[in-house]
Amino acid sequence: MLQRFAKLVLMSAMLIAPSASFAAEGEARSKAGWPKPSRSVQSGEKLCRYKFSNNEHTVWVCKKEEPCCEWEALNNYVKCGSTITGCL
Repeated sequence: MLQRFAKLVLMSAMLIAPSASFAAEGEARSKAGWPKPSRSVQSGEKLCRYKFSNNEHTVWVCKKEEPCCEWEALNNYVKCGSTITGCL
């Protein structure tokens, strides 16, 4: 039973890990101040902004209904969440 659980955790981590290397849509980073996103915000979208503890300012673009998600533990990873699962 424990081996099955460990395999499941390992497999799910392997599926999630590659997605952490891709940038969020419109993502831009700067330590000097708030950068402009790499693309403009369209109607039905919002600009997400977050300042990490290392003073890195990050902006990215999400749909209005999606939450803005950030994880400092995953090397300052940002993305748009899901309307169903949130920032999981």
